[in-house]
Amino acid sequence: MKRVIGIGGIFLKCSDVDRSRNWYATHLGVSLESWGAQFNFQDDPNPEAYSVLSFFKSDSEYFLPSRSPFMINLRVHDLDALIVELKKEGVELAGDPIAEEFGKFAWVLDPDGNKIELWEQPR
Repeated sequence: MKRVIGIGGIFLKCSDVDRSRNWYATHLGVSLESWGAQFNFQDDPNPEAYSVLSFFKSDSEYFLPSRSPFMINLRVHDLDALIVELKKEGVELAGDPIAEEFGKFAWVLDPDGNKIELWEQPR
């Protein structure tokens, strides 16, 4: 019996829930219900779609400038186009975007300073 089959969700404490919900909807295009959002892999155009669980040492600087002990990685369809839109909306990137063998990556901070890693998986 396989006990764990994937990431079930991400749960955030927020200083202003309405502000955070609005930010995620406006800038990241997350369609929200009253309880949150659901992402379905069958909606992903990449047949090789997957999620990961990864662990970092407590002194890792990868989550900086966030002080949170976690980072959220969100899958995106077209990172380059999203970056253009985020900049138009006044959302600053946290570092320079990169493209590597695992895909394209860019980072932003949400209203509570949580680092969000935006990831376009390679095809």
